[in-house]
Amino acid sequence: MDNILSVLVFFPAVAGLLGFVVDKKSARVYGISVASIELLLALWLWMSFDSSNAGMQFVELIPLVPDFGISYYLGVDGISLFIVVMAALMTLLGMIGMSIEKDIKNMIISLLFLEMTMIGVFVALDAIIFYLFWELSLVPMLYIIGAWGGPLRIYASIKFFLYTFTGSLIMLVGMLFMAYLYHSISGIWSFSITDWYALVLPVNYQIWLFLAFFVGFAIKVPMFPFHTWLPYAHGQAPTIGSVILAAVLLKMGTYGFVRFSLPLFPDASVLMITPIAVIAVIMVIYTAMIAYAQEDMKQVIAYSSVSHMGVIVLGTFAMNAEGISGSVFLMLSHGIVSGALFMLVGVIYDRRHTKLMSEFGGLASVMPKYAVIFGIMLMAAVGLPLTIGFVGEFLVLLGFYKVSPMIAILAGTTIILGAIYMLSLYKKSFFGPVTNEANKNLTDLDGREMMSLVPLVLIVVWLGIYPKPVLGPIDNSVKALLSFMHEKAQTPEAKERIIVSNTTKEAR
Repeated sequence: MDNILSVLVFFPAVAGLLGFVVDKKSARVYGISVASIELLLALWLWMSFDSSNAGMQFVELIPLVPDFGISYYLGVDGISLFIVVMAALMTLLGMIGMSIEKDIKNMIISLLFLEMTMIGVFVALDAIIFYLFWELSLVPMLYIIGAWGGPLRIYASIKFFLYTFTGSLIMLVGMLFMAYLYHSISGIWSFSITDWYALVLPVNYQIWLFLAFFVGFAIKVPMFPFHTWLPYAHGQAPTIGSVILAAVLLKMGTYGFVRFSLPLFPDASVLMITPIAVIAVIMVIYTAMIAYAQEDMKQVIAYSSVSHMGVIVLGTFAMNAEGISGSVFLMLSHGIVSGALFMLVGVIYDRRHTKLMSEFGGLASVMPKYAVIFGIMLMAAVGLPLTIGFVGEFLVLLGFYKVSPMIAILAGTTIILGAIYMLSLYKKSFFGPVTNEANKNLTDLDGREMMSLVPLVLIVVWLGIYPKPVLGPIDNSVKALLSFMHEKAQTPEAKERIIVSNTTKEAR
């Protein structure tokens, strides 16, 4: 277990390189086999993880450029553990459900390299290593959209790249300045995130650095008004591209807030609560209204994704255990549910080569298994109790209610608005008579599609009824984070806003 994180990060990349010598006919089986091993490794990591330990585990530290404090530094805690597991799971299920036949070998190789970068981001504890994986994730996704996407794929892929790359450059400036500040204070260069945690910076420095990191993370989320690249990326990407983008890549931004912004700049984070909360509410309401106006099923889910990411952002800045734990859990919930919904849209697109709701109607009578699974995922998306979507949204709204009841109530409209546009989609597509002749002979889900979707249904129900196995480790690490932020905060307002639970104080 000493090098389990390195194996998790680089095994997909090594397998991707070996994939160049794999026969085209065997590429899919090879990719699924590699992704299956990766998921088993991730589950092994989970089983070996000490849930009672709130700190970093399985740490690997190797100096790379000692003169500048750059190290190969990896670690995982309760916050990042389950995102790593989700990344491995969604990559595997996405490959199983993938219907692409064109240039399948290069698609598999691209997905394996993308998996390496995603997991690398969530386990990196050195800012430069984090940044390298963050930037490298753009390359395979750019290729996936540009090579296998729709008619506007080149425009969508370039817009995706330019938006995220520009934000990353601003974030890099913030990282370099953090290293300079650490050197100015300690006399030692270091890009270690855990070393930076020890810095107590003046509030004016915190604000500027917070904004530098905020731009990079906000574009990746994407937060309003940086969200315009996402509908194009989703709309033009192949199904597997949309699945990975919604399930994992968007979580890099919200994860960055938890790993960097909150512990490094606690006072600035508190000062920014209100403006960020306003942006989050705009995301929730504005994009929900746009989702309702869409005629394309995939665009409804794409804008729904932005709306729900607004709830995640809101919980992240609640500054209490309920809000942040709910936010991290909602990252997992959103990844699983939105990934499944994009898979389901891909299923009907493969049969009809259209995603327009006006082309459908009465699908429940033609494809009953498809209708049932779509209905379950739809209910999870709108936060129905006893589904995974309810747990995270309830905790986020409960956490932010302690900060601002009015904002929490406004954000809570995501449940009502989500129900409106999702049930409208379901009614138009699945109920009523089958009026389109092309829909009368559609085949229901086949064995391959069931293999990719049924596990997600089981997870949605299991974690909706009993979230403790996942929520427990997350909560322990979040409480430790809040305790650290409270001790590091300098202003009275920050001390008051950052709520440390009694259990954490007693443990300390």
